[in-house]
Order: sequence, then C-alpha cells, then structure tokens
Amino acid sequence: MADVNLVAVLIAAVVSFFIGMLWYSPLLFSKAWMKSMGITEKDMKKKKPGNMVKVLGLMFVSTLIMAYVLEMLIGSLGITTAIAGMQIAFWIWLGFMATINFGAVLFESRSKEWFFITAGYQLVYMLVMGAILAVL
Repeated sequence: MADVNLVAVLIAAVVSFFIGMLWYSPLLFSKAWMKSMGITEKDMKKKKPGNMVKVLGLMFVSTLIMAYVLEMLIGSLGITTAIAGMQIAFWIWLGFMATINFGAVLFESRSKEWFFITAGYQLVYMLVMGAILAVL
C-alpha cells in the first residue's frame, strides 16, 4: 500500500469544502438547490446556528475521509499527474457518486435539477481533489 500524504489530504479536503461553500452560496446555486429541495430561505433561517456548526463539522470529516481514500487509491495506482488524478476521480464520480444520486432521482423523487446541482458539485470537487492529490 502506498504512503498517504496527510498534508495533501488536508489541502484537498479544505479546497473541496470551500468549493461546496461557493457552490451552495447565493453566488451560484443556493436558490436553485433550495427550490429543488422544496425549501425556502425562511426554512433555512429556522435552523439553529449550533446545529449548522455540527453539520459542517461532520461534513468536513466526511470530506477528509473521502480525500484520504482517494489519496490511497491514487498512490496505489502510482498516479502523479493532475490529468491522471482527475481521470480516476471522474471514473469514481461516474461509477459511484453519479449513479447513487441518480438512484435518489428514481426512488426518492428528487428532481433532475437537484441531480445536476448535486452531481455537478461532486464532479467538480472530485476533479479538484484528484488533481491535488496526484501532484502533491
């Protein structure tokens, strides 16, 4: 098994986390995402701030785990270029993440808008993670 570069894992997770903050911000897709989920800004304001800190903390831990596992795979495959890192990240996204999200559309009545917003976000951060982890 390849050595895991924990600094690269941390950098990839932090960058991916900030991509999520931007993706779901008013600058990009927050309104469209809320509409696709059937919630309003008023609903979002009802959430307790302390709960959001916990949610974001757990999401960051989840992102760290994902970056760690992707780093193990990239290292095991001997991938050392950004393009190759992005390619493996794309195939992981397509084979696992996009298909799971598509299942949510089919079985949980999620909208196609929700799918494109969510899967698009996941694709972007996976590509960025793959590039970072391959070159660091």
